[in-house]
Amino acid sequence: MNTVFFDVDTQLDFLYPAGALYVPGAETIVPVLARLTTYAATHGIPILSTLDAHSPADPEFAAWPHHCVAGCLGQRKPEATFAGSRGRQYFLNKQHVDCFTSAALPPLLAELRADHYVVYGVVTEICVRHAIRGLLATGKQVTVVADAIRELNPAEARRTLDELTAAGGSISVSTNY
Repeated sequence: MNTVFFDVDTQLDFLYPAGALYVPGAETIVPVLARLTTYAATHGIPILSTLDAHSPADPEFAAWPHHCVAGCLGQRKPEATFAGSRGRQYFLNKQHVDCFTSAALPPLLAELRADHYVVYGVVTEICVRHAIRGLLATGKQVTVVADAIRELNPAEARRTLDELTAAGGSISVSTNY
């Protein structure tokens, strides 16, 4: 089975209290993200990392505070989430909550030829939800790593995971990788 790890928006502005759009408790998943990155790199599993990359006047800022402005510190990923020379990692800059609005994603998914996507990151009920929906629509197996996601709204996050399992996806934990 060809597995791809799908790392959703694990960026400084979301993961740490000083971030522009901090997700409470997200810093606690950074060691888990590091473990998953190391696992993927040492087992030859490609990592596809989505990255918010907004322009300074992005229309999204009408709904959300300025965050992940392209080239700014908050748009960066923590070192722990880089596979570096240890593995294969692909980066997909996006300007919308739904990574499937990026024209670059379908050819990248075709190139990776995954049978199974292992999804983690932030925010569970927003960008992670869109990634899950899009990946499920490919007809491939989708698993969310429960201890490697964080949410803003626990009830909506629960609905996201319920939607995943109702559609045939599964939930796992990082110790399984």
